[in-house]
Amino acid sequence: MPTNVKSTFHQATAFLCLLLTLLNLSSCVTNDDYPDNPQGNFEALWKILDEHYCFFEQKGINWNEVHNRYAKQFDGGMSESQQFEVLANLLSELKDGHVNLYTSFNMARYWSWHENYPKNYSDSLERKYLKTDYLIASGMDYTILDDNIGYLRCESFQRGIGAGNLDDILLYFQPCKAIIIDIRNNGGGALTNAEELAARFTNKEILVGYMQHKTGKGHNDFSAMKEQTLKPGKGIRWQKPVVVLTNRSVFSAANEFVKYMRCCPNVQTVGDRTGGGSGLPFSSELPNGWSVRFSACPMYDKDKVLTEFGIDPDYKINLTDADFQQGKDTIIEFARKLLNS
Repeated sequence: MPTNVKSTFHQATAFLCLLLTLLNLSSCVTNDDYPDNPQGNFEALWKILDEHYCFFEQKGINWNEVHNRYAKQFDGGMSESQQFEVLANLLSELKDGHVNLYTSFNMARYWSWHENYPKNYSDSLERKYLKTDYLIASGMDYTILDDNIGYLRCESFQRGIGAGNLDDILLYFQPCKAIIIDIRNNGGGALTNAEELAARFTNKEILVGYMQHKTGKGHNDFSAMKEQTLKPGKGIRWQKPVVVLTNRSVFSAANEFVKYMRCCPNVQTVGDRTGGGSGLPFSSELPNGWSVRFSACPMYDKDKVLTEFGIDPDYKINLTDADFQQGKDTIIEFARKLLNS
């Protein structure tokens, strides 16, 4: 494929942000389209999602049937809290952790994507492995375990990850034979931070996935798939084995990090299926000023498989009660055995 067709994730994201800004200005429902009353806010919310949400077909949702079912629940005498409750129930029909309704008094959210599954993580066990003399950089905790395996705990991609921080961390791990990167319970953050970390584990530009954007108001109006590529990071890059630890609470940008890392050499994943959240979120506003966020652009792995529903690990391992009682993290211990073998 010609070089000008390929794009790094930064370029794709920048283009997408511009596109979504224009889309928001030109076709998103505004306060002028519907009245500021319970029925008007409902119709506005339903229409915004009808025209811009990206996973109706993949999730088998009949959005018109949902409209007919919920339209009967609104009347002019509803209080704000009553409106919020019914609108929140409407949004839960999408079963999407990237779908939220924000008000001054509450936030609608859908968390069943991880609440209905084993947690497979314990912060008390994590502290047993980190002990007390661990190092901290860019919000990441790291240490060297007693079998000469580096352990890096990254609980969020919200905080910026600097190139200098990564150089220092990888230099510290230089004597180690392998690294464990623990991103369990990482709910995401900035995609650029996920890319910054993953870029230290490849020596060449690699294809990591694809993305699309909405091109019209129809549920299936999408652009052709655009490549996502990951370029090698500038600075120290890791050449030895890596295991990434995952659970169902790995979501959004962290889900993308797993997608990137599975394309890098010498990397294996251990734990539970990730939580997904591969729809790049977009925001709009209801007539009463409440803000709604929803998935607008689907993303796929390098095999063009949608990652909205999560990514399976190479080794499915659950935290056991017996190990917990002994102060052991089953998933970390399995990763250590895998790396030592």
